[in-house]
Amino acid sequence: MTPSTPTLAKSATSPGSSAVSGAALRAARRRAALNWVAVHALGIAAALFFLLPFVFAFLTSVMTDSQALTTDYWPSSWQWGNYLKVWEAPGFLTWWRNTLIYAGLGTLLTVVSSLPVAYALAKFRFRGRNLALMAVISMMMLPPQVTVIPMYLFWAKQMHLTGTLWPLIIPMAFGDAFSIFLLRQFLMTIPKEYIEAARIDGCGDLRTLLRVVLPMARPAIAAVALFQFFYCWNDYFGPQIYASENHAAWTLSYGLESFKGAHHTNWNLTMAATLLVMAPVIILFFFAQKAFIEGVTLTGVKG
Repeated sequence: MTPSTPTLAKSATSPGSSAVSGAALRAARRRAALNWVAVHALGIAAALFFLLPFVFAFLTSVMTDSQALTTDYWPSSWQWGNYLKVWEAPGFLTWWRNTLIYAGLGTLLTVVSSLPVAYALAKFRFRGRNLALMAVISMMMLPPQVTVIPMYLFWAKQMHLTGTLWPLIIPMAFGDAFSIFLLRQFLMTIPKEYIEAARIDGCGDLRTLLRVVLPMARPAIAAVALFQFFYCWNDYFGPQIYASENHAAWTLSYGLESFKGAHHTNWNLTMAATLLVMAPVIILFFFAQKAFIEGVTLTGVKG
């Protein structure tokens, strides 16, 4: 005798069949997770390789003074006050202010001065354009240590600005070779029809740059701004040369060395200070990584 339809439905939804389907679903999920780990094993290993030093620095920063000198890896008590001690250390706020001024003004001046030069090299046709581009590329290959002595003599003997950060900030108002080259490569991808249409509508070169080119070049500008901000924020060589004689002009990168010397036995405070110096750069890159990656990627494509 053929079973009725309700009987079939009841047997299909019995507790035993539900348990079997649930176990099969969990097994399928485990297999999928293991497959994902197997496929991304190299990336996971690389991520752990770069992440573990930050974890070690963080755990050390919240240890006590005595525990930080031991082989313990986990804090016995979480000393969050270490960050407050670093923040209230003499000179730390001054170093923060100087670094923000240096990085902020340096980034702004670099972008403003490099964009017009890159636009001219990318879209204008003039005699000596290739020679100017070769000069820009040559300056990219010139180490700053080669010119440090004559530049220091100029700022010290002629301008009398040593002991400040102005010898590092003012030259950025005249463009940066790497920023010019990066922007020029991106601007080459902008179709010339947009620029020709703007000129037909009566736009001059400056208005075309501001109204047409600038909005389209935002990814490249973001990449250049981030590169320059990171360079200024982490710069140690420049402040050491020009600002070392004046404690009030020190930046975080140079002041951190002094802080480490004063607290050479307090590894917890040194790690806390290091993380406070690194935090703004990490946070900025985290929020701007999409524009940064897009700008760097598109600079290699010529339209």
